[in-house]
Amino acid sequence: MKFQKSITFISALCLVSGLTLAAENSTGPIADINPPAKGTVTEAQALEAFARIYEVASHPRCANCHVGEDNRPRWSGPSYAPFPPGQNWRYHGMNVNADDSRIGAETMPCSTCHQTTPDLDSAPHSPPHFGIDWQLAPVEFEWFGKSPNEICEQLKDPARNGGRDWMGLAEHLVMDAGHRGPVLWGWSPSGDREAAPFSLQQHVDDMTIWGVGGQPCPKD
Repeated sequence: MKFQKSITFISALCLVSGLTLAAENSTGPIADINPPAKGTVTEAQALEAFARIYEVASHPRCANCHVGEDNRPRWSGPSYAPFPPGQNWRYHGMNVNADDSRIGAETMPCSTCHQTTPDLDSAPHSPPHFGIDWQLAPVEFEWFGKSPNEICEQLKDPARNGGRDWMGLAEHLVMDAGHRGPVLWGWSPSGDREAAPFSLQQHVDDMTIWGVGGQPCPKD
């Protein structure tokens, strides 16, 4: 399957105790999973949590590499202006195309410019980097330009989210952060890039609130 070929499944050493899981770094936990008790989240609260999830998923730090079958990453957000007339984004410079592999293996690997290093700091206008190989998200995770309802339906669909339930989605966030991957980088992009809204911990919390509340989706 194309999905199986394109996705990189991320594993990490995590601390697990009951329903609590934490991503660790040298100074302590990066984020914890502590879901609310079953039956304590209303539909309205779950929808509020998803509204925040959407703010993160649609933010340039996430959406720019969550693109469709054209395999072309986007540049959007305040640090990438000016844009073509009538747009608030442009394609990645140098006509970059990550191809079907989503890592550029067929032409020029993303890692040619985006080095793999646990150090998230990069200078303004230089290629950013993080602790796993740079790549586009699987095409099934297309978020760029998508509505709240479209992203919500994708996130709750195991056929399009790597076979995960809501707990699996939260675990994915924490595991990726433990590898100092793109999830952690979204809130620490360095240079002059705008960070994703809220915080990693808030995002993990919102994922569990939305899950315990039944994963309702907004009406577009």
